[in-house]
Amino acid sequence: MAKIVADTMAIDMHNHVYPAGTQQGPQRGGEPGPELSLGEELKLSGLTAICAAFALDRAGNSKPGDARVNFLKWLDAIDAELEKAHISRALTLGDLRTAHRLGKQTIVQSVEGSHFIEGHVDRIEEVYKRGLRDLQLLHDSNDMVAPLGDINGGTSLGGLTAVGADVVKECNRLRILVDMAHGSSATLLGTLKIARHPFIVSHTSLDGWKNPSSRMASRTIGKQEAKAVADAGGVVGVWTKGTNSPKEFVEDIKMVVDAIGVDHVGIGTDDDLLSSRTGTGLNHAWQGMNGGFYPTVVEEFLREGFTAEEITKVSGGNFARVFGAATGTA
Repeated sequence: MAKIVADTMAIDMHNHVYPAGTQQGPQRGGEPGPELSLGEELKLSGLTAICAAFALDRAGNSKPGDARVNFLKWLDAIDAELEKAHISRALTLGDLRTAHRLGKQTIVQSVEGSHFIEGHVDRIEEVYKRGLRDLQLLHDSNDMVAPLGDINGGTSLGGLTAVGADVVKECNRLRILVDMAHGSSATLLGTLKIARHPFIVSHTSLDGWKNPSSRMASRTIGKQEAKAVADAGGVVGVWTKGTNSPKEFVEDIKMVVDAIGVDHVGIGTDDDLLSSRTGTGLNHAWQGMNGGFYPTVVEEFLREGFTAEEITKVSGGNFARVFGAATGTA
């Protein structure tokens, strides 16, 4: 097990990071982010990298312009946290590989919900220059000025809007990885028609997920849509939501692998690396955990019969392939 952990460039495709001084969303009571070390928590996790996201529609935006201001403030806070931890952002696949080779940690800068755009597609380049390399178009609510597409369960916009299509095209131009998590079936299929590079659905599970009564059930992806993403070269990330143990989590991963193939599945926990609540966060994903997140998961992968090669693919290899293709750094 230890060799697999050490040899694998393990990456969480979607993780929330709310540093001290930034406002967390209602799911955390709206309290400020914790005084915890990103560097220490990331090292403990056993991961090489996380895609560090901020739920932009939970930042207290009340009028146009607020989302952009709040996003830039959050990037400033991440800058400070990275400097304190002596961690750099991974801008290329080579950066990820270098971090893994040196036994260091890194982050891929992401955002959950592109509410900062507000119809100004040029704003994407502004945050690209700040290190953004992974853009998730949608979250729980839409851009208050220029909606980008229907969210899970929504049908009012007819799928991906014209502005949403422009955002995808601009990401393709700049070489930013597109994340279509929270998109409806119509939005996903619309994106597949225009995207020039493979994309990810970073955190979800398949329809038929064992916790259908959960509020998260509407955020699952149909097998047909998941297969379409895979056929286009993309990756579907599996979350820890609704799982009570590492065994349940790996069973969920196996369900998606069986549906779309081991080359198109990743880990996208939708957890919080930093959490102000005692005993929670990525490294406490399940009750009774004694070690970091990734060693715990690898142990369960092996119990469930995954080979070392399969573990390497699902744990980060598949994401790395798509990240390299999308960013032009393969």
